[in-house]
Amino acid sequence: MLKELQLSLSVILLLACGFLYQFTLKSSCLFCSPSFKSQQGPEALLSHRRGIVFLETSERMEPPHLVSCAVESAAKIYPERPVAFFMKGLTDSTPMPSNSTYPAFSLLSEIDNVFLFPLDMKRLFEDTPLFSWYTQINTSAERNWLHISSDASRLAIIWKYGGIYMDTDVISIRPIPEENFLAAQDSQYSSNGVFGFLPHHPFLWECMENFVENYNSDIWGHQGPGLMTRMLRVWCKLEDFQGLSDLRCLNMSFLHPQRFYPISYPEWRRYYEVWDTDPSFNDSYALHLWNYMNQEGRAVVSGSNTLVENLYQKHCPGTYRDLIQGPEGPVTGELHPGNK
Repeated sequence: MLKELQLSLSVILLLACGFLYQFTLKSSCLFCSPSFKSQQGPEALLSHRRGIVFLETSERMEPPHLVSCAVESAAKIYPERPVAFFMKGLTDSTPMPSNSTYPAFSLLSEIDNVFLFPLDMKRLFEDTPLFSWYTQINTSAERNWLHISSDASRLAIIWKYGGIYMDTDVISIRPIPEENFLAAQDSQYSSNGVFGFLPHHPFLWECMENFVENYNSDIWGHQGPGLMTRMLRVWCKLEDFQGLSDLRCLNMSFLHPQRFYPISYPEWRRYYEVWDTDPSFNDSYALHLWNYMNQEGRAVVSGSNTLVENLYQKHCPGTYRDLIQGPEGPVTGELHPGNK
């Protein structure tokens, strides 16, 4: 009888230990580790599955509502993929923030397939053409450093891990079916606000080489969309789009402007207007809201029936509920490096 009791207790103890181990793996010290829901680093997480990548190159810890919407919408559209948000303000010892102080941060950290990582540029740029440039540059003398460092970081991350990079003012509305692609703003000009490649794609390596060789921080976009456009012209003979068809070049695609830019940047205010009938955006994979243009701080207002409010309600309902309908009322746009 005593042996049976000891055996039963041993089985219970083993089951309890197994449950505790699984719980520990799942929670992974939810906020005391920068990778939150997983002890895996970005290398292990992103190398196994084609991830979606966002960046925050400032020290800010609380994402503005548009950033929250962009990340949440991607997590919703790509439920089987990891959505990695690299934040410069995160460290290995980042304490758990309170919901009241950082509601957007808390909202994103609770989404199953969203993973928040520190952005360590020196480590990121190792073994890339960007490393020597980064270790020699005087960042305090660079007036556009937040944007330039973002341009560099997105190249290195997608080259190392593969996947899709998106600016933090891009709202996902349906999956992107392409593996290697650039997004056209018009027939002769590439964006760097959305792009995707398999790991170690030579196009991105040559982009990083050109980034360093032709570095000029005084020209806006020279290290970003200008760089992508220069390199695309080296790789491909660009032609005008025919209808709504994408262009193909070697082993990559140049996607039609309708895929991400159905509303062009001169018309960005249309997102904040009421439409007689909301557009379907049937030819688009995501929508770039051109937040950098929003110098006047156009607001997302609950109950306004504007296009942007309707987009929030449909594609990032958690953000809309917690950050727009919340007790603080309407929230205006905020500029940051991922919002170009």
